[in-house]
Amino acid sequence: MIEAENHTNNRISIEEPFQIPHIIKYMGSKRDLIKEILETINEIHDGESICDLFGGTNILSGALGKFVSVYANDIQEYSSVLAKTYLGNYEWNNYKNIVEDVVLQAQNHVNSIQNRYPNLQFDYNQNFSLNEFNAIEQQQQELIYNEFNDVEHHLFIKNYSGTYWSFEQCLWIDALRISANSYSQSPVYYPILASLMHAMAYNAQSTGHYAQYRDANNLASMNDILIYRRKEILPYFKKKFEELIQFTGKNNIKHEVTTLDYRDCIDQIPSKTLVYADPPYVFVHYSRFYHALETLVKYDYPKVEYKGRYRNDRHQSPFCKKTEVVGAFREMFEKIKAKSSKLILSYSNSGMISLERILELAQNIFGDNYDINVKAIDYIHSTMGRSEDKSRTVKEYLIVVKPV
Repeated sequence: MIEAENHTNNRISIEEPFQIPHIIKYMGSKRDLIKEILETINEIHDGESICDLFGGTNILSGALGKFVSVYANDIQEYSSVLAKTYLGNYEWNNYKNIVEDVVLQAQNHVNSIQNRYPNLQFDYNQNFSLNEFNAIEQQQQELIYNEFNDVEHHLFIKNYSGTYWSFEQCLWIDALRISANSYSQSPVYYPILASLMHAMAYNAQSTGHYAQYRDANNLASMNDILIYRRKEILPYFKKKFEELIQFTGKNNIKHEVTTLDYRDCIDQIPSKTLVYADPPYVFVHYSRFYHALETLVKYDYPKVEYKGRYRNDRHQSPFCKKTEVVGAFREMFEKIKAKSSKLILSYSNSGMISLERILELAQNIFGDNYDINVKAIDYIHSTMGRSEDKSRTVKEYLIVVKPV
């Protein structure tokens, strides 16, 4: 558990988030709202530690990490990698050639597989008919039935070739993931994985998440998919890794990163920690959209199911279930009150529960000893759609709860 620390002289900068390197595409990312969130934190912050209860991309933890102790939490392990990337304490002078060293090790793996499987060559730099294109995609998708018993690390080439990524892209994902393992006992492990997540996001032929890959049903969709099939993982990885090296450095403020259920996290944080909560708003579970990132981090060869190649152990949040969402808010409020903590809650007018119901719950639970205020912000929310309904204008509410 982190100890409560006081940094009363360190007012949190509202410019810091605009310097933080972007890593993954993420539905519901708070990057565009971060200035308003930090301003609201500054209004009630008295130097106590801050808990980012549902970290997601951890852009907030990244913005806070140079100013105050952060307790960054999310039940998904890929989120913890992003938090540790932003909050890590780095001695980059000890790793002067790290980009080249990581790439060289990955290249050795790629060369080994290409020599062992010379028939697994899929050239996208040619003119295709629709039938020819779908045939080359199908060949790769059927690699899921190949055991690859003679290859120790083959998770992505087996499970994802010809889906979100091509075989060659999957080969580089496996290769860079193997290379990252060489640094697993060092903080630099996390920027390596984060850079690979970035490369995966910007090479994937899906719409920014991994709920389902797209099929080429006509020439237009084929040509759009080809844009992504012709990209390469390595340049995206190297550029982001170099950017993260430039951004990060020494950070001696004490932070803690956890992958806990939100209830367990609140139980563990120190009393009077300021809690920022950004729970899921909608009925779809984030584990469906970002399962491939979870698999990358765990690299545990899960059984994958359905067209989306989902993990079979995906987390389901009570905030995404109509029958459980009220109870989830009630339990969160009760636990925060028991900690004598302040709360800033982000929620949308497009969420599973109305603002009025949230305020009713909050007033009943926190009572007269707390002030409850609401800020409304107009916000363009990305739906990660490819064509129609790419974004929606919504109201984002910041609900501020603090002891009188």
